[in-house]
Amino acid sequence: MTASHPAKLRIGAWRVDPDAGVITRDGEAVRLEARTMRLLLELAAHPGEVVSLDALLDRVWAGVTVTPDSVYQAVTSLRRLLGDDPKRPSYIATVPRRGYRLVAAVAPWGEVAAQARPRASGRVALALATVALAVAGAGAVWIVGQTVQARRAQVAAAHQPVAVGVLPFLDLTPAMDELPLADDVTEGLTDKLAKNPRLRIPGFRAAFNLRGKHASPAQAAKALGVAYLVDGSVRLQGDHVRIAARLIRADTGFVVWSQDYFRPLADTFAIQDAIAAAVGQALAKGGAG
Repeated sequence: MTASHPAKLRIGAWRVDPDAGVITRDGEAVRLEARTMRLLLELAAHPGEVVSLDALLDRVWAGVTVTPDSVYQAVTSLRRLLGDDPKRPSYIATVPRRGYRLVAAVAPWGEVAAQARPRASGRVALALATVALAVAGAGAVWIVGQTVQARRAQVAAAHQPVAVGVLPFLDLTPAMDELPLADDVTEGLTDKLAKNPRLRIPGFRAAFNLRGKHASPAQAAKALGVAYLVDGSVRLQGDHVRIAARLIRADTGFVVWSQDYFRPLADTFAIQDAIAAAVGQALAKGGAG
């Protein structure tokens, strides 16, 4: 069984709220998928210790039949969200042929008690109430005006293209020697998404400039000037390719859509078409709301 965790943890510079499924740092909030959060908590339950692949599969993927590739991909995704560098890890270190080790400090997050505010005297309270009534009357008029403006803004926004950035797909082949294939998938998908008139897509070169900077989704979206991000990974299995892709809403960290494609290598272009179509459909169904 996994060790029990306090309601909130501090892991390195991140504040971890398991109940809300969110991690925060310096005012930046990142939402984790349930399994990604369980992975982080499992590693945090054994700080400084090596947690084996088998242990992670048993505890994080309990009752689900998956391969070690699922662990590799989940750890890669978690590192990206934490802004960690696998070559110089500040959070998760890979221990070859053994597993993973959380190297960041782990501690309960101490909540600062809010100080009670002094109550105003009777006369002061009466004066404040009078002022509040006057402000409320003016405020009602202001609110109505703001509501009308907000409605107009919503209508205008509904007709604006949605800005989506495509991050460089990760090469998750065992030897990590298929980076050209991963880059071809990134570039091809960027071109296909750019043909959708409802989307605004930064050029693939802008996204490639983020490679190696280990930016969080919010930071990457800000750098590209987009509201959504598409990222993913590429793996080869014999003469087949496995391409995983997902669409993320940058301001909340929510995964709007995700899919794993396993097809012959010759179908790589068809997979790109399928991803582009699925992303457009996910946004049209309300993901851009």
